[in-house]
Amino acid sequence: MRFGLQLGYWGAGPPPNAGELVVAAEEAGFDAVFAAESWGSDAFTPLAWWGSSTRRVRLGTSVVQLSARTPTATAMAALTLDHLSGGRHILGLGVSGPQVVEGWYGQPFAKPLQRTREYVGIIRQVLAREAPVVSQGAQYRLPYDGPGSTGLGKPLKPITHPLRADLPIWLGAEGPKNVALTAEIADGWLAIYYTPRLAGMYDEWLDEGFARPGARRSRADFEIAASCQVIITDDARAEIDRIKPVMALYIGGMGAEELNFHAQVYRRMGYGAEVDEITKLFRSGRKDEAAAVIPDQLILDTAIIGDEDHVRSQLKVWEAAGVGMLLVTVRDVAQLHRLAPLVQM
Repeated sequence: MRFGLQLGYWGAGPPPNAGELVVAAEEAGFDAVFAAESWGSDAFTPLAWWGSSTRRVRLGTSVVQLSARTPTATAMAALTLDHLSGGRHILGLGVSGPQVVEGWYGQPFAKPLQRTREYVGIIRQVLAREAPVVSQGAQYRLPYDGPGSTGLGKPLKPITHPLRADLPIWLGAEGPKNVALTAEIADGWLAIYYTPRLAGMYDEWLDEGFARPGARRSRADFEIAASCQVIITDDARAEIDRIKPVMALYIGGMGAEELNFHAQVYRRMGYGAEVDEITKLFRSGRKDEAAAVIPDQLILDTAIIGDEDHVRSQLKVWEAAGVGMLLVTVRDVAQLHRLAPLVQM
């Protein structure tokens, strides 16, 4: 079991201790450091800035938004960071949801699976640099020949030679069709709100993708990285209660009420009635009440919280379920140091 440090995306400003966390993570033996983006800070810049203080850890995006950049612009950022880091970049991509895609990026959300397939295909063309990049897809056309086109577009190769044609592309995916697509076209799965008790269901989704003609990977060389709160503590009650308001936001308030992918994940876990109640309370402004109705087990299904012996035993459960890396968020260097002995297991 490997560990990745999840820096996430910024709130009102940059986290003051992120730089020292990144250095401490490398020293502690973490395999990777990840940054995210939504509608504030971007993911590439923090990795380039804080990652410049490291020499070994991989630098991943978890995730960058497809709609934030054209496929070729994302490929440019990825190949640039890969060069600067000496081949340590992992490109993690995600489609987000309609509120962000259409409200912030001003792009249509429709057909996310089709968009993802075409997007990844174009990036792979750029990284391979075998021929000028072209795409005649329904979502992305290179050269562009749609409304407003001059007709003067020319297929181009990247000026800069990518360091690695096989730079790993991981996809953030939550639903069955998206996970199957991930297994088919990507090098790894960034799993959010993963629970080991549903590993059999996830395996069915993944196996569908691995079995498709032309699948890029097999289970043997495909990476599964799951976001997970891993907290060593003698006061599990306090930590569970601290997480509940955040979960109330993601389950009850993140995305449109009629299309919240995070809520759908917990429905699949069997928490449909609880999701309905959390959503009703949160969207009526009763956020504290929404957090209060979250069952402890809902938190513990996707987190590891307890004393060191409990955490060690649960890590084995997650590893047996097929997870190769845990993406953990830590508040400070002291908490990271508490995790360090587990990294060496």
